[in-house]
Parts: sequence; structure tokens; C-alpha cells
Amino acid sequence: MSSAEKPSSKGQAWFCTTGLPSDIVVEVDDMTFHLHKFPLMSKSRKLHNLITQQEEAEAITHSTVPEEEEDEDEIVEEQCHVTFTDFPGGSEAFEMAAKFCYGVKMELSPSNVASLRCAGEFLEMTEEYSEDNLISKTDKFLSQNVLKSLGNSIKTLKSCEKLFPMAEDLGITERCIESVISRASSADPALFGWPVSEAAASASKQILWNGIDAAGRRNGAGAGDSWFEDLALLRVPLFKRLILAMKDAELNPEIIETCVMYYAKKYIPGVSRSSRKPLPSSSSVSSEAEQKEILETVVMNLPPEKNLNSSTATRFLFGLLRTANILNASESCRNALEKKIGLQLEEATLDDLLVPSYSYLNETLYDVDCVERILSHFLNSFEARNSTAGVVTVAEVIEEGEAAESRSPAMMLVGKLIDGYLSEIASDANLKPERFYNFAISLPDQARLFDDGLYRAVDVYLKV
Repeated sequence: MSSAEKPSSKGQAWFCTTGLPSDIVVEVDDMTFHLHKFPLMSKSRKLHNLITQQEEAEAITHSTVPEEEEDEDEIVEEQCHVTFTDFPGGSEAFEMAAKFCYGVKMELSPSNVASLRCAGEFLEMTEEYSEDNLISKTDKFLSQNVLKSLGNSIKTLKSCEKLFPMAEDLGITERCIESVISRASSADPALFGWPVSEAAASASKQILWNGIDAAGRRNGAGAGDSWFEDLALLRVPLFKRLILAMKDAELNPEIIETCVMYYAKKYIPGVSRSSRKPLPSSSSVSSEAEQKEILETVVMNLPPEKNLNSSTATRFLFGLLRTANILNASESCRNALEKKIGLQLEEATLDDLLVPSYSYLNETLYDVDCVERILSHFLNSFEARNSTAGVVTVAEVIEEGEAAESRSPAMMLVGKLIDGYLSEIASDANLKPERFYNFAISLPDQARLFDDGLYRAVDVYLKV
């Protein structure tokens, strides 16, 4: 069967060129289909009933027309006319369903199977009505091809967004979500890298002669990242539902965190950029309100646990924090980010800490209050971890005069980081002496093996 598209008063016309004149017109959205009754009635109970009702109504009408008028109308060819204003999947899905009725070989895919399953349900193309019908074919494809593959399940889940509520009523959405969770639960997070910066991504594409890329991985090692990218194509409501289902299923927190960070990188501009670079003027998201909604969705769905890929994760978290300040996100959103960063502060860099002050209430160039809160979260979590593990606390180390070997590497890294930050902000003429002093002494003695960094910061401050 072939088709041709011609302009019509409503948009497009679709003709089935079988050599026989069409005897039924079906309108779906802005498309008009000129088809034949028999193939449609042989597969669709709904169309069979609609056509039969029209034919019976026409027969009654003709029986009441005087014989002389009926003779004049015999030359006019009668056509059935059916209009579907809410057809699932629109005209594209109906076209494929119509071709199926004509016996045209149809290629099912993860992207179209949900719309065809809904079309079959709408048209009542059941196995009871006609053997080897559309519903049974699409159900079989879903079970044997889609739900056994993580990538295919995500593609079909994405297609369900335009098929609500029917896809929901038929259980397609829920089955895809369950499949994604089941397949993702067996994935090894170590095989999937975190979303990286543009520079790192560019470097990783430089393949050497022995098949190992510039980042030290064998070529193809990052192929598993594609399903995270596919998930990022979901709209916010369905993405939130999927993440919530992942949490309820107690999926590996690293997988959940990687999902939300891929989502953030796709839709929120600037999350992987340093604070000194301006945010891009364009974004995948059309409005600031949508960016704010996505940001808060991402942050509130971040697992509270520390991520093992901390250096990359921390960079992204600081990017989210800067964006949260720019978009004036809720206080709970910013607090959650600061607490999350505090859990892995030892992985941060000085450039990460240089968060610009976006509020006119702050006199300093950088947001010192924010870094103080992050440091406080780090110290609290450090004490909590050590207490749980039965390790001596910071205060006990100081009192007992522990040797340098007993110092925590994480604490010393943070000490060096904060001293560097103090040196950076010391040149700010608006930084009050008491604030500088209180920040400098907020670190415990265990954080510094030597005080050279602190002396350097004080020297810079006194010269301003």
C-alpha cells in the first residue's frame, strides 16, 4: 500500500492508493484519511460499530425519502465520516494502525510500541475480535523486546509522556519504571563515570594507538553512560516519579545521584563551570521558573550519603549551589546543598570555594557566610563519623596530644583548603577583622600540621 499527502482545508490528506475509491473518511487531529471500510472493520471493533451505526442511520434516512428524490440521489456516492478528537498518539499512531489493518508490514520499536498499544486499545483491536491483532502484537513486543532492555524501557517510558492517561491506565508506564529499576539495580556504578566537564570530555575522546583514551580508560568503557543521558530526556513530573520509585526500591544511592546529576547538567546552565565564568545566555530550559523547579527537584532527590566519586561530584554540587543563589532557590534547597558539600569538603578545590556573593546584603566579594556554613557541616559530620567508628574526636586529640601520624588526612586537606581560601579573601577590603579572625580560628588544631598557610593569610590581610 502506498500513500500520498495533499493539502486539504484542515491540513493534510492521506490517501490509500489501492485502485478502489475510498468509502470512509477518518479525521484525526489535522489529518484526513481516505480509507476503505472492509479492512478497518475486519480488525477494529470500534470502527466496525461506528460504521455499522452510520450505515443503519443512512438506511433509515433513505427509507423515509420519496422515491423520486431517491432516484436523484443515487448518483451521489455515500461516504462514512468518522472523527477522533482524542486519539492516543495522534494522526501518526492512527496511520500505523490503519496500515496494520491493510496488512502492511509494520516495524515496531521502543519509541512507537506504546502509542500503538494505546491505539489498539482505543480502536478495540483485540484478539477476541480478530486473530493476530494489534493489541497482542504490541503486548508481545513490550514483554519480549522492551522490558528486557534498560535502554528500550527508558525510550518507551519517554514515549508515554504524550499518552497519558491511557498509557497509565494500561500499566505501560509502571511496567517501564519497574523495568528500569530492575535493570539499573544490577548495574555497577563504577562503570558509569560522573558527568564531566567539557574539557575532560574532550580529553577523553583522544584515543591512543593501543585503544586507551587520554583519561586512562579503554575505548568504549563509558558506553554505559548512554542510559543516564536517555533518562535526562524525561520531563520533570515523570523523572521525579522515577527517582522516587528508585528510592522506594532502595536502589544504589550512587546510581540515583548520577541520574539526577546528568539531569542537572542537561537542563541547568553553568553547573559544570567555574564561578569566574559567566553563565550561558541560552539553555535547554525555556524559563527561569522551569530552571528553578528542575534545580530544586535535583537537589531534593540527591541521596544524603557521600559519593565515592567525590572530586567530580563536589565540583557539580558547587555549580548547583551557585545556580541556586542566582535563581534565588528556596532556603531548604540551598541548605541541602551546603550540607551535602560539607560531607565531602576535603575533595573541593580553592576555585570551588570562591562562590560569588549574589546578595546586596553581603559586602564581601565572595560569599564567606556560605563557606563558613559548609565548613561547619564538615566539622559536624567529621565528629559524627569518628564517634560512630569509635575514633577519638578532635577535642580528644588536642587534649591527649596525639602524634601527627594520628591526624585525619581529610581534616588536614580541609585545613590546607581553608587557609588558601583565607589568603584569597584576605585582600577584600570589606572583610571585617572580627569575621576574618573568627573564620581563621574555626578550624581545630588538628587541621594544621604547620601554620604557614595561616600566617600567609594574615600577612595578606594586614597589607590591605
